[in-house]
Amino acid sequence: MTISIGAHVDQTDPVAEAQARGATLAQFFLGDPQGYKGPEVRYAGGAAALRSAAEDAGIDLYVHAPYIINVASTNNRIRIPSRKLLQQHLDAAAEIGAKGLIVHGGHVSKPDDPAKGFDNWRKAVEATTCRIPLLLENTAGGDFAMARRLDRLQAVWDAISQADGHEQVGFCLDTCHAWAGGIALSDAVAQLHAITGRIDLVHANDSRDTFDSGADRHTNFGQGHLDPDELAAVIRDAGAPVVCETPGGVDEHRADFEFLRARL
Repeated sequence: MTISIGAHVDQTDPVAEAQARGATLAQFFLGDPQGYKGPEVRYAGGAAALRSAAEDAGIDLYVHAPYIINVASTNNRIRIPSRKLLQQHLDAAAEIGAKGLIVHGGHVSKPDDPAKGFDNWRKAVEATTCRIPLLLENTAGGDFAMARRLDRLQAVWDAISQADGHEQVGFCLDTCHAWAGGIALSDAVAQLHAITGRIDLVHANDSRDTFDSGADRHTNFGQGHLDPDELAAVIRDAGAPVVCETPGGVDEHRADFEFLRARL
């Protein structure tokens, strides 16, 4: 079984970053992951040049949306700019030929009815033009998160499934987030497949913190709390491309790739 493995890299030249790692895919941000300013292609020559370079090199590109996007929020001052930013990043990712845009599930506030957050996701999908797949990622923490617990994931996915255009929404499974969020890795793929029917991408990360800690702190493979064989089983069972969002640069990522391949 051959699974494509790559890493989250600097956005200036993701093709060169992938090649340096001997990888066939790369994930990166387009601009500031913590700001509402729109996407920015920092590759020399712009979007068309990056698309062409990736195609020539046989590198698949994935874009991670800014962390601040929260389309589930009941606060108009957060939800409306989040929808705008999501559309901007989807369009920019499509321009560079990305295979998908990964976005976190967001959250509501303590006084809110979670059902409003689920329905806000439906509305966001209906209000968004997805020229490439939009990949919803499970998250590690937050008692009011849309995508931490399986029951919330089920509810948000049910809401998304009612939206026009829902076929373009896929799922990204993060192993650190699952572990820290209280989803057992032993049957995570089966549980998530039962909810979403698909896993389009895996974020393979070890976790510095204990099970159900709610802490989103990635570490390199073999240095955290995840059982290496369970981690490998998740990747095998998911059967999707893999992005390592682990710390470090070329050498650390190459070591992480080898760690995985030795167990796959």
